[in-house]
Amino acid sequence: MASALRITDGDDRVVVELHRPEVRNAIDRQMVDELHAVCASLEQAPRILILIGSDGVFASGADIAELRERRRDDALAGINSTLFARIAALPLPVIAALDGHALGGGAELAFAADFRLGTPRLRLGNPETGLGILPAAGATWRLKELVGEPFAKEILLAGRILSAGEALDVRLVSSLHEPEDLLAAAHDLADRIGRQDPLAVRITKSVFHAPRDAHPVIDQLAQAVLFESEAKFDRMQRFLDRKKSS
Repeated sequence: MASALRITDGDDRVVVELHRPEVRNAIDRQMVDELHAVCASLEQAPRILILIGSDGVFASGADIAELRERRRDDALAGINSTLFARIAALPLPVIAALDGHALGGGAELAFAADFRLGTPRLRLGNPETGLGILPAAGATWRLKELVGEPFAKEILLAGRILSAGEALDVRLVSSLHEPEDLLAAAHDLADRIGRQDPLAVRITKSVFHAPRDAHPVIDQLAQAVLFESEAKFDRMQRFLDRKKSS
């Protein structure tokens, strides 16, 4: 069976290309299962994850032919939402590199990432209500957190599809790059993340996503762990040495 993903492993990152070009990278059950396998690997050996599409498309949404046949029990199983929650909870950051269409489930996959980069031809949104369903894999709550309630309702209730410029204006994407430069830009961001202390990045991500009621206790406990790490002493000593020699 042909794979729905193309995976490139690196020492500190993994690049996962969504690869179902015949259906514009629509997310089907096979792709979901293969992405779960990627998550299992990154949970065991944390690395940065870069998600990118192929043939000028990130992901056009869920596979409609497959989606049409799903019934109540499929919805209750949370096929996509379970995966996207797992991606969002990966120990180290996730970068979504978005070209062309990122719609429906493709948009929800992008919303689960920590960072989103785009190209000028990006089209981003959730047209599910036009198909008689709702975006049930995270958009109804992640989008409100990302862009605020009024703008989220335009996307979710009125089917507004954002251009690249509009997505940049509301910071759904942090930067725009020409398609041929998109992957390099994602690697540049991964390089910046990689220059930080991996444990500090990992713990900061966990604390960032903790419930409001967990703060400030969780911050103090996390800092207590980091204060005892070798990296903290080494990095601070190097900083002091540089300052002394400058």
